[in-house]
Amino acid sequence: MAKEANAANTPTGEPIEELSRRARTLTRKLRKAYPDAKCALDHKNALQLLIATILSAQCTDARVNKVTPALFARYPEAKDFAASDRSELEELVRTTGFYRNKSKSIHGATLTITETFGGEVPKTMEELLTLPGVARKTANVVLGTAFRIASGFVVDTHVFRLSHRMGLAEAKTPEQVEKKLMDLIPKKDWIDLAHILIHHGRAICAARSPKCDDCMVEADCPKIGVELPNAKPAAHDVSDRARPMQKRMAVAKKK
Repeated sequence: MAKEANAANTPTGEPIEELSRRARTLTRKLRKAYPDAKCALDHKNALQLLIATILSAQCTDARVNKVTPALFARYPEAKDFAASDRSELEELVRTTGFYRNKSKSIHGATLTITETFGGEVPKTMEELLTLPGVARKTANVVLGTAFRIASGFVVDTHVFRLSHRMGLAEAKTPEQVEKKLMDLIPKKDWIDLAHILIHHGRAICAARSPKCDDCMVEADCPKIGVELPNAKPAAHDVSDRARPMQKRMAVAKKK
């Protein structure tokens, strides 16, 4: 009875023990495929990473990396950003989109860093969340990448998509997905696996046209929501060919 309840609470309907084993297998294979995966945002310190992460909202990392060299040369420290002319700051980040809101967040965050934290980016989730424009994802990026502190699991658009598609976590918000991943994935893997999933999402598991035939974890992935040729799209109902684990479970139940 308890085993059935556990299975009902997993995205694929598999027992939680089986999901945990599959998650470990996925992690091992993806680590082997992306041994050098790291944050794609160019930075030299925690402040630069914080600014770049704020700019990356609704913008590609490649575009952010084109903007930040001039930005960081103009404002090398938090106090320089805090004292910046808003119109000048807006112009420097204009091409990243939503530049008024982003410049406001950058100015507010660096002002708080300057006045409250002595010019240094804080190293706790609680303190980072006091900075204007900083939510959990940004805080997790800074803590994990700049300080190697695993306070949570970075859930961007790629991690959110792959978590659902691989049947690791099913939830409506990034925060809910993060909680499920933190319960499923060992803490020692939180930082690196987030980077790895982001790289895999860009290289193989794209939103519209995933390259399943080229995927090193294809055999371990239920491919939830992946559209197959001549198949009607469905968020959680795809063919047995795309859901090998569910097919094996169904056969096992019949026996």
